[in-house]
Amino acid sequence: MRPILFLLLLSLASCHSFFKKKTEQVLARVGDDYLYLSDLRGIIPPGSLPKDSMTISRSYVENWVRQKLMIEQALNNLDNEQMDFNKQLEEYKNSLIIYAYENALIKQKLDTLVTREEMKNYYDFNQQNFLLKENIVQLQYVKLPLASNLSRQTKKLLFSGGHEDISKLTEICEKNALDYFLEDENWLYFNDVVKQIPIRTYNPEDFLKNHRDVEVQDSLFLYLVHFKDFKIKDAISPYSLEQDRIRDIILNKRKIELINRMQEDIYTKALKNSGFEIY
Repeated sequence: MRPILFLLLLSLASCHSFFKKKTEQVLARVGDDYLYLSDLRGIIPPGSLPKDSMTISRSYVENWVRQKLMIEQALNNLDNEQMDFNKQLEEYKNSLIIYAYENALIKQKLDTLVTREEMKNYYDFNQQNFLLKENIVQLQYVKLPLASNLSRQTKKLLFSGGHEDISKLTEICEKNALDYFLEDENWLYFNDVVKQIPIRTYNPEDFLKNHRDVEVQDSLFLYLVHFKDFKIKDAISPYSLEQDRIRDIILNKRKIELINRMQEDIYTKALKNSGFEIY
């Protein structure tokens, strides 16, 4: 559709030949189907710029035309048997009904309380299902201005690894560091770390095996990093990193078991009451 024509169609001053109803402005027509300006309500996000609104509107109109043309082409080329969707529609309707009932049952009866003991037991018996796809690390790091006069003291405190030294380091970081991370119990993906710290390495596995304390810099900042621990991809993922996933797995198993029990109960009850026959 040409831009000028499209603008004319959207304009309130459109020619009356584009109107099917006196009160409706027509934007497009395919056969006997018409697209009206009112059909675009809700299509354009509030606050959109005029240029963006025009682009969204044009795209919607062109997609509408293409879809209608495809439907028209299909209707002209498919026979009655090919267009008989009653069976598929009935199956789809039945699937939606069952899905809605199962969801209602889950909301009413599913026990969503998962204990730590249950999660830990699942992890211990299924560790081979929790293999790392990326390298992960536990670290502490401090980011300072390149010309900072605290760099030597900060490095000494960070690389020592002592609890009292970390307490002193925290005080320094709160007042002077541009950024810091001292929660060494958290596991982080190494790929995410190197996005924040300019560590250059072609072999992350070898780098982690051979570097405990790292000092790097760019044109403005000094980065001090102490790697407390690491795990290479394909190793067993630590429990702390998998807790949310384990909880979801346990809940999903409960959902399946609940649905299976419900289906079996319905079948057994109907069998007992002669609610069905199989010939």
